[in-house]
Amino acid sequence: MWLTMYTPIIGTLGYILSPDRRQVLLVHRNARPEDQHLGKYNGLGGKMKPDEDIVSCMKREILEEAGIRCREMRLRGTINWTGFGPDGEDWLGFIFLITRFDGTPYTANEEGELHWHPLETLDSLPMWEGDRYFLPLVFDADPRPFHGHMPYRNGRPLSWDYSRL
Repeated sequence: MWLTMYTPIIGTLGYILSPDRRQVLLVHRNARPEDQHLGKYNGLGGKMKPDEDIVSCMKREILEEAGIRCREMRLRGTINWTGFGPDGEDWLGFIFLITRFDGTPYTANEEGELHWHPLETLDSLPMWEGDRYFLPLVFDADPRPFHGHMPYRNGRPLSWDYSRL
C-alpha cells in the first residue's frame, strides 16, 4: 500500500473582538501586489515556528501584526485546509477568538490596513469563499471547539465538513 506523507504548514488565525464584543479587527490585505490574499479581509495570524507552541504562535503573530498583547483568548477550532496554498500546500489552522487585549491596535501593517468591522457586516466584505463557512462558528455561543476539513483546488473550497466533541 502506498502512503502519502501529510506534512501541513501549521498556522494560526485570530479574530480580535472589540471591548464591547460587537466588532472584530480584520486586516484588509492590500499592501503587497504578489499576496495570494490580495484584496481580501482576514483575521490575523501566520505560520508557527519550530520553537513555539500554538498559543505562543498566536500571541506572537497578534503582537507583530496588530501591536497588542493577548490577555484572554479561546481556541474556537481547527481546520485542515488541503490544497490551499499557492502551490497546493496543505495547511492545518488553529482558529482563536481573542476577547481581551492590552494596547491600541495598529492602523496598518506590512500586509495591509487594520480596521474594526461590526460582526453583522462580515458577510459583505470580500474574503476567502471558505471563510464564510467557518466564521459563524468562531463567533457562536457554543463553547465547544469545531474541527473541520475544507479541501481547496484552484483557490476555491471543494467542500466543508466539521464536528464538535
